[in-house]
Amino acid sequence: MEKSSITKVLELCKVSPPPNSSPPTTLPLTFFDIPWLFFSPCQPLFFYEYSHSTSHFISSTLPNLKLSLSLALKHFFPFLGNLVVSSNDSNMPKIVYNEGDCVSFSVAESNGDFRCFTSNHGREVHEFYPLVPELATSGGAIPLLAVKVTIFPHMGICIGLAYHHVAADGRTFNNFIKAWSSLCANSCFLINSLPSFDRSVIKDSHGLEEIFLEELWKIKSSQEMIIGTETNVDLSNMVRSTFVVSSLDMERIKKWVIGQCKKKSQPQPIHLSPYVLTCSFIWVCLVKTQTQTSQPENHHYSDDEPNYFGFIAGGLTRFDYPVPTSYFGNCVGFGRSIATRGELKGEDGIIVAANVIGNMIKKLDKEMLFEAERWIWDWKKMFELEVHVMIFGSPKLDFYETDFGWGRPKKIEEISIDRSRAISLTESRDFKGGIEVGIALPKNQMEVFSSLFIEGLQILQ
Repeated sequence: MEKSSITKVLELCKVSPPPNSSPPTTLPLTFFDIPWLFFSPCQPLFFYEYSHSTSHFISSTLPNLKLSLSLALKHFFPFLGNLVVSSNDSNMPKIVYNEGDCVSFSVAESNGDFRCFTSNHGREVHEFYPLVPELATSGGAIPLLAVKVTIFPHMGICIGLAYHHVAADGRTFNNFIKAWSSLCANSCFLINSLPSFDRSVIKDSHGLEEIFLEELWKIKSSQEMIIGTETNVDLSNMVRSTFVVSSLDMERIKKWVIGQCKKKSQPQPIHLSPYVLTCSFIWVCLVKTQTQTSQPENHHYSDDEPNYFGFIAGGLTRFDYPVPTSYFGNCVGFGRSIATRGELKGEDGIIVAANVIGNMIKKLDKEMLFEAERWIWDWKKMFELEVHVMIFGSPKLDFYETDFGWGRPKKIEEISIDRSRAISLTESRDFKGGIEVGIALPKNQMEVFSSLFIEGLQILQ
């Protein structure tokens, strides 16, 4: 973007469900929710093409957008509530919803270049922050959802959201935004079933709640913030880009891996899914980028030191007891794969990456709670050093099918990866079976990564 865009706030309001539609409710957190207390809010932006003026949007589109949100919140009412974390160590954090609670909803207008915002090339990260709603904490209560709608006159609309993962995983959030968009576009509720708030479906047979709470209070005693422990990341020179790995690219990576294994008479990785192939290729590109752009005195870049690759693993199908797909809350675990920098930089780096990622996925398939007692400690370590890679999101969630009545999104961006130094994955909008990779890096690193990404795919052809 050649010049900074100007965003003007037009309206600040609150959206609540219809009166007397949802009774006051307290939802305790489960052991699946507690680790997310240490993560910053998710900040997805949904960009849509919209050819009308701001006045047309305010008079014709905005009322329906607010009404449909109100009706969706009637069923997904925990998003209206607040996270309450007591100062008493014996008390479990909980989500509390009282009648009268509401969601912050703001409307703005931008003179920015909509085509630039929705492109894949490198764009300065600070340009996106005026599109993100604020989750303002008041009196110790932590709100769980905020919405900001920005109009680009005669070009497009951005629906920006901020929500705390402690309340909902990607599946739950997807159910919510699909409900909202279907109510807006069709005036009907197009989801298979209403949310289930039954916490008893989550079985804590490993005593993880007690372990995680102990870790929570230990960290809380040493710092003010609980939710969203930020790393010190300089955003002033950072850009965000989107890279698409098509199904054809995945097939080329897979054939190369199998060919190399046959050539060297070594067993091929046990799990070569599109997810594993994409993650392996991206991990290797990032490691090489870090190596080529690092200063010699940086001891964290030693070839002998371990590099971690963290990812989120869905739990609905990995337990021997049923958890309904409509369950409101978190049902995801954490996986961490390990390889040395030297191995990942080497000739067979993609094979090494595919082996360790695939092996960890297979372990989680057999035992979802494998080393779960270490989840908080392990991920805290990954946040501390930028050499480690974390993946957020899932290409299995069909976010590009979220239609508010203006068609499919032109682009989806996850802004929270800027500060967490994570990589976002979503399904490709334009290539069936493809995966969009969102990444934010300092400009010099992004240039190197982009070259390695393009050259790497060419070499594998």
